[in-house]
Amino acid sequence: MTSITPESSIATVFGRQSKKRKAVEEGLGIRTVGDLLDLFPRRYVRTSELSPAVRPVEGELLSVVGEIQASQVKSFVNRRTGRRSYRLEVAVATQGPVFVMTYFLPYEGMANAEARRHTVGARGMFTGKVQVFNGRWQLAQPHSVVFGAPEAAGTLEGTDPDAPDADAAADLAISDERLAASLKGLMPIYPLTAGVYSWDLQKIVQLALELVVDLEDVLDAPLRERFSMVDVHTAYRFVHSPDDHAELARGRRRFRFVEALVLQLVLARRRAAHREVGGVARTGGGGLLAAFDARLPFTLTAGQVEVGATLEEEMARSWPMNRLLQGEVGSGKTLVALRAMLRAVDSGGQAVLLAPTEVLAQQHHRSITALLGDLAGGGFLGGAAEATQVTLLTGSMSKSRRREALLQIASGEAGIVIGTHALLEDVVSFADLALVVVDEQHRFGVEQRAALTSKAERPPHVLVMTATPIPRTVAMTVFGDLETSVLRELPAGRAPISTHVAPLTEQPHWAARVWGRVAEEVAAGHQVYVVCPRISGDVQEPGEQDFLPTDELGDPFDDDFTETAASQVQAAPKHAPAAVEEVVAELTAGPLAGLGVAALHGRMAADDKDSVMRRFAAGEIDVLVSTTVIEVGVDVANATTIVVLDADRFGISQLHQLRGRVGRGGLPGLCLLVTHAEIGSEARQRLDAVASTTDGFELSRVDLEHRREGDVLGRNQSGRRSSLENLRVLRDEETILEARRAAEELLGEDPALDAFPGLARKVAEIEASSSSDYMEKA
Repeated sequence: MTSITPESSIATVFGRQSKKRKAVEEGLGIRTVGDLLDLFPRRYVRTSELSPAVRPVEGELLSVVGEIQASQVKSFVNRRTGRRSYRLEVAVATQGPVFVMTYFLPYEGMANAEARRHTVGARGMFTGKVQVFNGRWQLAQPHSVVFGAPEAAGTLEGTDPDAPDADAAADLAISDERLAASLKGLMPIYPLTAGVYSWDLQKIVQLALELVVDLEDVLDAPLRERFSMVDVHTAYRFVHSPDDHAELARGRRRFRFVEALVLQLVLARRRAAHREVGGVARTGGGGLLAAFDARLPFTLTAGQVEVGATLEEEMARSWPMNRLLQGEVGSGKTLVALRAMLRAVDSGGQAVLLAPTEVLAQQHHRSITALLGDLAGGGFLGGAAEATQVTLLTGSMSKSRRREALLQIASGEAGIVIGTHALLEDVVSFADLALVVVDEQHRFGVEQRAALTSKAERPPHVLVMTATPIPRTVAMTVFGDLETSVLRELPAGRAPISTHVAPLTEQPHWAARVWGRVAEEVAAGHQVYVVCPRISGDVQEPGEQDFLPTDELGDPFDDDFTETAASQVQAAPKHAPAAVEEVVAELTAGPLAGLGVAALHGRMAADDKDSVMRRFAAGEIDVLVSTTVIEVGVDVANATTIVVLDADRFGISQLHQLRGRVGRGGLPGLCLLVTHAEIGSEARQRLDAVASTTDGFELSRVDLEHRREGDVLGRNQSGRRSSLENLRVLRDEETILEARRAAEELLGEDPALDAFPGLARKVAEIEASSSSDYMEKA
């Protein structure tokens, strides 16, 4: 066969196996030899070790490394053809069960040949559906690759003796010495699709590695030496056919480092371009911030002072600030942001605070106005000399109030603007937008934030705040797109919150205890939140989704292998999820009869929601049954307990935010996570993680492990898809930081990367792609 290039079709290596080629093309999206080489194994199996003890599950597709204990050919009469056929019965031992497999073969010679390959003592990988027959474990419809001894090397797929194409199975039973020769200490396991087995891919990958030419190496020889990297062809061999873990580690490090380096170069060039565009230095001068600080009835924490100084310094620069403020729930992030907004107003500009819900926007408006006092009365009788106006804009405002707010914003009368998504509309314009603050930024997408920042004539300073960074934020932080400030110290008056999981599957009587605990809190003069995932039996809270686990982020060195690894994640509970309207009816007629119970959810009119929250804050409502509309910003000092029903349906970030609604008035807080998720399930592990810590950064890492890092270069927030090919943010954090330092060095030597043409081409590809647009907006 002639040489091939990465652009060659995979038909050049599949040959006449057209069915498998079509399955690979359609099932795995592989079209070229380059695509094939970039299909990295998802894990590896040690060929020298038997699979560890497992408890098989009937019906699951299982792959094991085993040693052949017995091998025997038997004959029988084929019911369909009436001819004599043969079967090879093989018993394979693991460190756990012994599995029996039966291969049906049409000819005696083929059966004897396969018996010689499946000799007693030989080892191999065996795949099949787990069954129990006559008290013995079986792998039905088996497929295998034997690598225990040279004379036993080869592959075999089991066939049905009654299938119409049984005779055609002869071609599939031919041994493949190339595969056997490639099996060293580690056997790669590839992502699978219907009709294609891992060793099918291994065979064609090995052939492609032998024949491919013109592999572009983005690292030339001097760079490889500088960073201690192998060349690209060697790296592919180390990944697809490693002799040992040392080779595998070197191959992986090469691909992960190069990917990180290219991305860091793109981000570094973006930062440089961002600085060149420039912004407006905001250095104060109006006296509003000084007047506010002089009137504060309490002392700022050391963390608030430190972060405030950082923001003031960065806002005084001639390029825009882009900072993440992460702080525990109740750590005083809003106060820090308000002081930065006052600095922006002092400089002659405007500041905007974007909130995800009307409830939170209204509360921010009330609390900020109250904190400022007469400093919020700019232009009004009784307003202080240094005062500004604080304007609210939401989607539910009347036309007259909305028109008035828009005029105040456009004229610059409103120094501080607070609002929801209504701020993103085209009709909203600012006189001089200096600072954009995004509260609970995980509720907004890249394009939404970009829509707001684009309303400034020059790039504004940006401050995003969150109590638990979502995976994408953690990823972007590690990649250097956001500078980070942390508030870990809680202000005086914040009490600890204890969190407990109430597992109704194992302990159904806990349901009564939960409502008894709620009644006790109310009897003590306190108030309680009850959170449900739905409004009514068939209506979710607008914008909310049930939490669905993503693929596991496993360590590829894990040698356990099950084709149906996803089956280990238990399905969501089958019972109907709790709904606000039903829960209110059940509580008022049952365990909380006689108490003041009210509902709050997203389908209520804005005025009704505001009325309920005012009554709850005034102590007129004992128990507020709500959806996640109270997730962020709601501050009622007398609320000491929160009960989250069907807590497994919420993400880690949501649970941490919900928990932060209590313990805000100096009284200890209690959070009860009620669930039907079973012990050991992925959902229960998430709940246990939330119960084990109140550290937001620690929970963000747990969240990242479950949800992945999202689309670092694109719009995807959730983490279910990632633009990263080989990198994982938690696992490869040191590699990413190393690549960032390397990128800074290379750009310092050669900003245009003229001396590094391979890297320059890769960087140019990303900069020219649509992903670059999102990265710039982010």
